[in-house]
Amino acid sequence: MLWAALSCVVGAVLLVAGIPKVTDNQRMIRAVRGYRLLPDQVAVVVGRVLPWLEIVLGAGLILGVAPVVTGAVASAMFFAFFAGLTINLLRGRRDLDCGCFAFSAGGEEIAHIGWWHSARAASFAILAAAVTLTPEIGVFDRLTGTGVGLFVVALVCVGVYARSVMSFGRRPIDDYLTNAAIELRAISSVSRY
Repeated sequence: MLWAALSCVVGAVLLVAGIPKVTDNQRMIRAVRGYRLLPDQVAVVVGRVLPWLEIVLGAGLILGVAPVVTGAVASAMFFAFFAGLTINLLRGRRDLDCGCFAFSAGGEEIAHIGWWHSARAASFAILAAAVTLTPEIGVFDRLTGTGVGLFVVALVCVGVYARSVMSFGRRPIDDYLTNAAIELRAISSVSRY
């Protein structure tokens, strides 16, 4: 069951990463070019193929189809992400959209990478490599492990989404109202005298 859950978690991560990228081909190509590691024509091909590869590998890992092959390819892909991120960090290039899970920057916002991104890619490379060691799993264990893996991924996705819309401590509305509060205090202090 543990092997099936591990395979499912890696597969779900690939699906969550790949599906949003399919709709924005140009931005994905820009993200791949941003690494400055591949010739321009190769970057275009990689930018177009990568989201589909993530989806196919993710579905294969979740369903348990050829875990040795899908795990090995996923591990190689995560290792390539790790290498690309690490090389750019060592070059001092942090203003880069990693293109990991859709696109981190929108509009005028500038994306940044850090060692966390590199470590995350290395961790997933190791987990995907571990999937290649999967022993033969029965149907019950496969279904149970897949259910556990999907539950864990869903829980993490809900947590990440909740964190993006909720603010612990100071709320975003407080920033909006801060100027109004200062102005009201100034007006009330002037009116007292």
